[in-house]
Amino acid sequence: MEGKHQHFFRKLHSLLGIIPVGVFMTVHLFVNYSAVWGIDSYNKAAGFMVNLPFKYFLETFVIFLPLLFHGIYGAYIAFKSKNNVGKFNYGRNWKFFFQRLTGVIALVFIIWHVWETKAQVEFNGVEANYNLMAGIVDNAFALTLYIIGILSCVYHFVNGIWTFLITWGISASPKSQKITEYIAIVLFFGLAFVGIRAILAFA
Repeated sequence: MEGKHQHFFRKLHSLLGIIPVGVFMTVHLFVNYSAVWGIDSYNKAAGFMVNLPFKYFLETFVIFLPLLFHGIYGAYIAFKSKNNVGKFNYGRNWKFFFQRLTGVIALVFIIWHVWETKAQVEFNGVEANYNLMAGIVDNAFALTLYIIGILSCVYHFVNGIWTFLITWGISASPKSQKITEYIAIVLFFGLAFVGIRAILAFA
């Protein structure tokens, strides 16, 4: 992945992290948030997602393949990069460090989440409903891991938006970067609230 293709791979990795992976994550969080309004509300929202037209095509080419590339190449970047937060205590260095850390946590969490949900539905005949999620987080340990995973995914996505805007030349000036940083902070707390409130509705 080094050499003349490295710039292309990094650009593609950055883009796929926002569209479609980040967009899907946001939709997924709001679908899960429907559990706040009760079991029937969540089951209806989940049933709509399960019965989407061309579901397997969308899952393969819009979700899993982009996610697979973003996750594998992101892990490669994370373990290849050298973090210097101990030497240079700057904000951007810490953001860089946490972007890599949350990326690894998010990757492990997503694999676990897919195994506990999608794999069980497809291969073991489990129904994709409220009881499935409630059974996964029916103890404090699993619930805590889910909260950590959700926060990691949200931070990784939101900070990824901020760096995406910089690396793609959309927010090139220091002023625009500061503005988008404030927007990213608001977005983080908003999505974090949605994600945590949603998972607590299953507990």
